[in-house]
Amino acid sequence: MATNRRTAGGEAPTTWYATGRRKEASARVFLREGTGNILINGRDAEAYLYRTLLVDVIKQPLNCVEKADQFDIYATVRGGGLTGQAGAIRHAVARALTVADGELRPPLKSAGFLRRDARVKERKKYGQRGARARFQFSKR
Repeated sequence: MATNRRTAGGEAPTTWYATGRRKEASARVFLREGTGNILINGRDAEAYLYRTLLVDVIKQPLNCVEKADQFDIYATVRGGGLTGQAGAIRHAVARALTVADGELRPPLKSAGFLRRDARVKERKKYGQRGARARFQFSKR
């Protein structure tokens, strides 16, 4: 659910909130006008994710609408692994951008950032070694 936060006086919103999900990860993102800083669970994004590729994944929606240095991202994320968490943050950032400016929705939607990636791990079935792997078969 994406919403905007207003101050007590009712001025224009300066903080936008959205949630995003990917695999087992769930992220809450607060988007604020700023200079492009990214904090994840109170730590710098490069220190938390420690892979520049995953930091680039988070920045994809901002780069798509050419606003990479105009917003600060404050995210809390839990569950899943680092790749799933980065995908969840990307989903939430894209949703928060649409709340901040409704005109950004068409480019984000055409790039696929607003769609929740429904792929999750397939469950293990009984009588099998894994989700699809079977126990070794022998005729004798």
